[in-house]
Formats: sequence, C-alpha cells, structure tokens
Amino acid sequence: MKALFLIVLFSSFVSAFSPVCEAASSGQIGIVKTLAGDVVIVRTDKTIKAEPNMKLKNGDLVSTGKDGKVGLIFDDDTIISMGSNSRIVIENFIFQPSEKKLSFIARFFQGTASFLSGQIAKLAPDMVHFEMPHATVGIRGTHFLVRVDNTD
Repeated sequence: MKALFLIVLFSSFVSAFSPVCEAASSGQIGIVKTLAGDVVIVRTDKTIKAEPNMKLKNGDLVSTGKDGKVGLIFDDDTIISMGSNSRIVIENFIFQPSEKKLSFIARFFQGTASFLSGQIAKLAPDMVHFEMPHATVGIRGTHFLVRVDNTD
C-alpha cells in the first residue's frame, strides 16, 4: 500500500512539472500574445504565419507587414510590442535564474517597438542588449520606445 502511494505521489509530481520540462526541452522562450494584420515568424529559413499563443524560440525573426502589429511575452515577463513594418530577431534568450544563466539580446532592424523589461533586466541588467543598425541599448531602466527607419 505504501509503495502504491509513493508511485501515485511520484506520478503526480512528474505530471505537475511536465509543462516546465516541455518548455525547456522545446526551446520555448516566449509566446506571441496578441497580433493583428500580417505577422510572420522566420525560423531556420521557414516563414510561418504567426498565431496567438505561438511559441517563440531563439533565433526567431518576427516581422510585421504594413498593417501588422504584434505583442510578444517572454518567459521572464519581458514584453515587446511591435508596430507595422517592423523586424526584430531574438539573438539570445536564456532565463535560468537558479543557475545564474541570464541573457536577452535582440536585434531590431526597422520599424517601431516598445520594450518593457522583465526579470532578466532586474537580476542582471548587464545581460540585456537591444541592438539596432547604428546603436546598442543596454537596458538599465524598465521601459523604452524605439523607431528605426529603413536604411536600405
């Protein structure tokens, strides 16, 4: 009877933490929370039409069309909102605070975006960088807006 109780308890414990393990093993770093208009994700040379709750991964390029806008939420609660004709790639996102592994590096190519920092900026502000064609922003505060004109 005691062995059966331990098996049930262990099974409950494993199933309770399986979503966390799935997110870590799938490489998920965040989600597409909201979107309107034309929004695509370019992942390993494949273009995927974005949908609400779509998982984001390191290396994803998020692109909005002329009528597009998107809201992204990352696993550390960072929020990025992008306007029309915008492109951003998530170069490196690591959020493992218990192991002191923290990094958020994004490259913004064009358009408009609002950034609201999450836990990484609070725990390790030197590890958050927002790169643009002619500048790099090191995050020390919690919120900023940026506009990058297309230089092509």
